[in-house]
Amino acid sequence: MGTRGREIVGEHIDRVLELLNKAFADEWLAYYQYWIGAKIVEGPMKDAVMAELLQHAADELRHADMVTTRIIQLGGKPLVNPKLWFEWTNCGYDAPDNPFVRNILEQNISGEQCAISTYHSIIEEIGMKDPITYNLAVQIMQDEVEHEEDLQSLLEDLGMFLRK
Repeated sequence: MGTRGREIVGEHIDRVLELLNKAFADEWLAYYQYWIGAKIVEGPMKDAVMAELLQHAADELRHADMVTTRIIQLGGKPLVNPKLWFEWTNCGYDAPDNPFVRNILEQNISGEQCAISTYHSIIEEIGMKDPITYNLAVQIMQDEVEHEEDLQSLLEDLGMFLRK
């Protein structure tokens, strides 16, 4: 990143990099949780849920790329060791031990709600101290809100399907 771009962030750069690396860990863990969930999901509406999970996995991978780019722009280094993701994560990783569609959907809804809260906190803390990271967090949060809505709609549809 250029000198002037770093100057804008100024004294807040270490905190911004910390928040971004924590988000980076979240995105990679979310990517894997969606991807593996799509591979093992079982039960009614399996195909619809699988398709949605794979789309969300692609979005989470795109988010990880966006966050990594910003870390590097700020002169930071993304977490290069996946073991560190578990230490830095805000939202953790909820292994899909029970592959039934309802469980998979509920786990991922919970993950999206955590992501929404995380990005909301980043937006509130960073504000205009770093408008580029602020805008990045807003963009990602918009996707996470959409993901939560998509998954909740599938869960509602599943409930109607199971009541029949």
